[in-house]
Amino acid sequence: MSEIKYKDGDGPEHIIQCQTTDKLLLFSSDGRAFTLDAHKLPGGRGHGEPVRLSVDMADIDQAVALFVYEEGSKRLVASQEGYGFVVPESEMLATKRSGKQVLNGRAMQAAKVVGDQVAVIGERKKLLIFPLAEMPEMNRGKGVKLQSYHDRGLADVKVFDKVEGLTWEDGAGRVRQVAEWKEFRGKRGGAGKVAPKGFSRSGRFSDVIG
Repeated sequence: MSEIKYKDGDGPEHIIQCQTTDKLLLFSSDGRAFTLDAHKLPGGRGHGEPVRLSVDMADIDQAVALFVYEEGSKRLVASQEGYGFVVPESEMLATKRSGKQVLNGRAMQAAKVVGDQVAVIGERKKLLIFPLAEMPEMNRGKGVKLQSYHDRGLADVKVFDKVEGLTWEDGAGRVRQVAEWKEFRGKRGGAGKVAPKGFSRSGRFSDVIG
């Protein structure tokens, strides 16, 4: 990765490993999902090209998630206001440059569903954990309330397995355990408790670009 060259002012944001035969799903901050064919992306010897040449994403919007499409996989999409739902990746595939509207609201995350617990953290670093079973599966909409905020909004959301426990990645890519995660369990839609000492500086579940 250190050999990748960028134009002045550019830099890495989402880094994923994929094959040229893969389809990529790009989830935009306006709640739309776009489909990119990996084999159509520019080669690594150049400086790349703006993603907006491939899809009709507005200048004011950002790519909040980029991942390889996997048949049968699901994502938990969430908005800055703290609402969300589970959606099959197959329902996020778009055939048009204009994409496909999935989430109503300012999108913040499209976390892969791998486990049975949902961890939500707000911008005030309050952490709340509840069972994934409390989340509805939908194809489109606003969803249900994940966490309540007096001000600010959602910072990040993650789905994890209670047997493996809750983890986060520091800036060096090292996986850190949240040993006392059970203390943050509560009802979906609650405010949660301040994250434990030593938790991610960014207030998210990963300080790693990707």
